[in-house]
Order: sequence, then structure tokens, then C-alpha cells
Amino acid sequence: MCPSTYDKLTFIYIELPKFTKTVDQLESHFDKWLFLLKHLPDLTEPPQPLQEDIFNQLFEVAEVANFSPVEQDSYQESLKYYRDLNNVVDTSWQEGKAEGRAEGKAEGRAEGRAEGQQEGIRQVARQMKAAGMSSQNIGSYTGLTADEIERL
Repeated sequence: MCPSTYDKLTFIYIELPKFTKTVDQLESHFDKWLFLLKHLPDLTEPPQPLQEDIFNQLFEVAEVANFSPVEQDSYQESLKYYRDLNNVVDTSWQEGKAEGRAEGKAEGRAEGRAEGQQEGIRQVARQMKAAGMSSQNIGSYTGLTADEIERL
């Protein structure tokens, strides 16, 4: 192999038996990971220095991996039930959201049309008023009240 072909690839070998730090001596994440990799089969619960989210997730996965076949089946079945239920809820929520948008658009269009019609009626009433027609005649043709005609 030519070294220049793999200039971005580096191998690092770790000999876990040579890692001898105790729980109290762990300082960095690297130390914690090495300790965990070396002692995971012996640990029943996470030691205090490993009480972080990433390590808690690892312990949960390790616990599931350590289930008996019957427990594995039960766990997988409950996980499937949870995912199915979650998908039903998500789908219902998305359908409801889409339905709400459609209703909102229809209502918005209807409101817009009604406002447009009212504005058209007010515009005609302004023109009628400017032409000198009486408020009573304007009201009978447009359906506006005398008070509304006065404000025009």
C-alpha cells in the first residue's frame, strides 16, 4: 500500500488491559470511555463520574442487550406497540392540521369576499352621496344604515 493513498486514515490501537485508572482517577471523557469499555461487563449501575446523558444511554442499551430471549421479545413487542401508537397520534395530528388549514383558507376566502363586497357597497354609496342622492335612497339601494352613510 502507498502511504499517500491513506493520508487521512489513521489507526490507533488501545490496549484496555493496560488502562489501570480507577473510577476516582477519571478526568477526561476519553478516560471515562476507556474505563467503561474495560469494565462494562462488571458494572451493575453507572458509577458517579459516568452520570452523564451519553453514558446513561449506553447503560440503557447495554441493559436491553443483556435481556433474556423472552425479555427481548417482550421489549420488542412493547416498543412496536409504542411506535404504532405514536405513529397514529402523529398521523392524526398532521391530518387535523391539514384539515384546519383547509378550513382556515375557506373561511379566509369567504371573509375576504364579504369584506370586498362591503367595500364595494360603501364605494357605490360614496358615489351616490357625492351625486347628491338622499341618505334614505342610498340606504334602500345599498342596505347601509343612515349612520353608516353619514360616516362615509
